[in-house]
Amino acid sequence: MGEVLSQEEIDKLLNQLSTGELDAEELVETSEKQVREYDFTRPSKFSKEHLRTLEIIFDHYGRLLSTHLPGYLRKSIQVDVMNSEAVTYAEFSNALSNPVLLGIVNFAPLKGNIVMELAANLGFTIVDRMLGGAGDPLEKNRDFTEIELSIIERIFGVCVNLLREPWQNVVSIEPRLERIETNSQFAQIISPSEMIAIVTINISIGDVEGLMNICLPYICLEDIMDKLNTKYWFSTLQDSDEADYHEAIEALIDKAPVPITAVLGNSVLPVLDFVNLQVGDIIRLDSRVEDELDIYVGNILKFTALPGSSDDKYAVKVTSIVREE
Repeated sequence: MGEVLSQEEIDKLLNQLSTGELDAEELVETSEKQVREYDFTRPSKFSKEHLRTLEIIFDHYGRLLSTHLPGYLRKSIQVDVMNSEAVTYAEFSNALSNPVLLGIVNFAPLKGNIVMELAANLGFTIVDRMLGGAGDPLEKNRDFTEIELSIIERIFGVCVNLLREPWQNVVSIEPRLERIETNSQFAQIISPSEMIAIVTINISIGDVEGLMNICLPYICLEDIMDKLNTKYWFSTLQDSDEADYHEAIEALIDKAPVPITAVLGNSVLPVLDFVNLQVGDIIRLDSRVEDELDIYVGNILKFTALPGSSDDKYAVKVTSIVREE
């Protein structure tokens, strides 16, 4: 509803119109609504909030890549999320050059596939490292051989499996690498006019740098678009992480080795006597046979016990728990 003018403001406005201080045409022009252009060939299906959430998800994904891939390539790897944007699939496919590495990934249970594009120089570097080389890219690009594609497919499989954890807070997915294409014409997974979100990741394998582009079609993410916001993402992240970390910490503690020491007694010897100790010498301790032993966990006194044996081995029987630190 527009602003309601008082009688005094109406009289003042009429007076300005009659005296010529205010032009009626200017009033009409300023009252016109501003029209914003809308391109129907590129509908805005991805908001800034959606793109920001995708960056957060793939930032987590980048940390997983930098942790797991060095175990396969035996070289330091740095992964950084560069940016994200919404474009049509035609713009993405037209920008690809041949040869190219395109991983077609089934994003079940979501509809359709996503595309992971890896720079050709990174592909040749991966092949060189997997075959025992220094990891140097080729000076001149060429088509990948079948053997090279088989090697790259193994690393692609690792990258695809790592997608599960970052998406866990939005939807539980079971990604599966369907195939690898080296020609963009054979990777038309959706209509060229369909909108997609592209997340660009910079990967450094030693001194070699290249880009990985993850293409996420709108039809694939349509069912979970409401969950692609930072508020939902962080709320589910906090709930799931607290439970997961609690269980993980308990499991690790259960398997942690703990040194336990039973002290039979103590004695003080001159250095000369200690140096001249021989087999069969007797060292007198400050404790009696019937006295309880102190049991240390690490460097902390935690139990008292009585000495004995079990299955022909020395053993102690816990008699009390020391609660004080």
